[in-house]
Amino acid sequence: MSRDVPAAVLTSARALSSRRWRVAAGLTLAMVAVYFGFILLVAFRPASLATALGDGLSLGIVLGALVIVAAWLLTLVYVRWANTQYDPALAALRAELASARRESNSGEEFGS
Repeated sequence: MSRDVPAAVLTSARALSSRRWRVAAGLTLAMVAVYFGFILLVAFRPASLATALGDGLSLGIVLGALVIVAAWLLTLVYVRWANTQYDPALAALRAELASARRESNSGEEFGS
């Protein structure tokens, strides 16, 4: 199949794939840092998490909720990036590939 795909399309596809991987890895590392930061606080500073911020509200509860909010926000960042950057670039690549294949097929019809 790759011999049918123009080199420019392959190069663009690899670059897009690499960019997607970097974005996903960066957001994953951010979530891992948030989550394990919270777990390390639970393991090594449990007394600080017991600090009361109000009636029935401790620092641990607030930070635990913020871990969940961080997951939502990082997911939102990825979805917005995918919708505004990745999906249009992927659609352009698909259109370019389809165009190249049409040109290749039309050349075969007339070349025979």
